[in-house]
Amino acid sequence: MAVTLVRAQSSDAPVLTTIAFAAKRHWGYPETWIQRWAAVLTVSVEYLAQHACFVAVETGPPLGFASVRMDGNVGWVDHVWVRPEAMGQGIGRALFERCEAEARRVGGTRLMIEADPHAAEFYARMGAREIRREPAPMDGVERFLPIMEKILA
Repeated sequence: MAVTLVRAQSSDAPVLTTIAFAAKRHWGYPETWIQRWAAVLTVSVEYLAQHACFVAVETGPPLGFASVRMDGNVGWVDHVWVRPEAMGQGIGRALFERCEAEARRVGGTRLMIEADPHAAEFYARMGAREIRREPAPMDGVERFLPIMEKILA
């Protein structure tokens, strides 16, 4: 698969949102939870204008995307989503590495990730380590979000 990473355009916002929702649903969360996370999963034109966002393309619709939001010298990986049918092909790795390169390019010294519990192992393979866990209960279910860090400098 010859995947290319390109900078997201404002016109990509709807399809990127669709990818985020599909990838989150892939983990089997209840639909009521997915709807409560809608604001976090929705990629706006404004977001794309303000932050570095990269799209994985081959032929046809985008396969995935990732973004990094800088806060001083700290990059926050806000999104890494891959279409379920394209998972396991190295697209997530390529997208994460592109965000890492962008953070370094603008002077970032570390990357931070508020990870979905299902994605923590992926981020660990990318070199991040869990530094704490944030409570994130849903409908009486005790859940925690790993907060992960990767040192860049």
